[in-house]
Amino acid sequence: MDTTRDRRPHLAIGLTASLDAYLDAAAECGGAVAPVLAVLRSTPPAGLLPLPGSGRTAERFRGLARIAAVDLTAARVIEPHVDAVTILAEADAPEPEQGTTWGVFAAEAPDTVLLAHRERDRWVLSGRKPWCSLAGRLTSALVTATTPEGARRMFAVSMGAPGVTVEPAHWVARGLADVVSGPVAFDSSPARPVGGDGWYLDRPGFRWGAIGVAACWWGGCLPVLDALIACTVKRPDDAILAARTGELYRRLEAGRLALEDAADRIDDDRVADAAVLAHAVRGTVADALVATLDAARDVLGPTALAFDEGLARRCADLELYVSQYHRGRDDASLAARLAGGELQW
Repeated sequence: MDTTRDRRPHLAIGLTASLDAYLDAAAECGGAVAPVLAVLRSTPPAGLLPLPGSGRTAERFRGLARIAAVDLTAARVIEPHVDAVTILAEADAPEPEQGTTWGVFAAEAPDTVLLAHRERDRWVLSGRKPWCSLAGRLTSALVTATTPEGARRMFAVSMGAPGVTVEPAHWVARGLADVVSGPVAFDSSPARPVGGDGWYLDRPGFRWGAIGVAACWWGGCLPVLDALIACTVKRPDDAILAARTGELYRRLEAGRLALEDAADRIDDDRVADAAVLAHAVRGTVADALVATLDAARDVLGPTALAFDEGLARRCADLELYVSQYHRGRDDASLAARLAGGELQW
């Protein structure tokens, strides 16, 4: 059962050959980040995927899904890189130079604080930032920090700048095992502001980036559906298998439709509340991902999960990747927004 094969023929509509190098790197990486970082360094940062709202948002989401369908580690490396390119473009900041690799470090934790302040004629960062994925292997990052006024603001930093220290991560994850996330310490490290106070979180593009992550989740599920379909061909009389396969297809099709509808709304500027749209799409895709993992466990069973390296790694990757979706909190936030306005139907 080959669950890691190249899915390019399945999702080829609307995409250009410019993505081929990334798909090739994904197919060859086997869960390792080095081949993916190498191809990011060798190509122009702005040439990978269209920007959200450019009239080609569906192409962007399909590109992310295609990469994830080949390898989720590759998607987990490429998605924040292209998100950083988008953020810089939206801020009218200088385009990243070729040869650089980017992350976006915006997570917060109660026991870590990163402060930004002006020191003579420049901004500097001091403190610690949690959950900095691949910090020790990237050249650059966009980092959120708290200004003296108490606002969150985004800054561009070089990971090799003075005072930047990548701390040990003690990463023990079985999924996305090579995408190490850990804290980074800053000690009066020089930084360049990107946007004003609160801009990063307030802009609609923050939500479009979140939907892009959901596109990666969705694409990552497709090889599992392939495996179920292959089983139904071999066991045509297994009604339970057929039912679970049909159910999973329905759930993934709902996710696909949600992603395509979101892309159309974004491009047509038909979004009354960006957060409502993002919460709805991410929740729909996350539900499909949970159903995918359930089907892998219940239908494909321990034989596949124990002896099919590609499938076992994919399921572990999916489980960790979707854990960044906080179902209860996000649904509560969605309900609060619905209570304050009209439904977008």
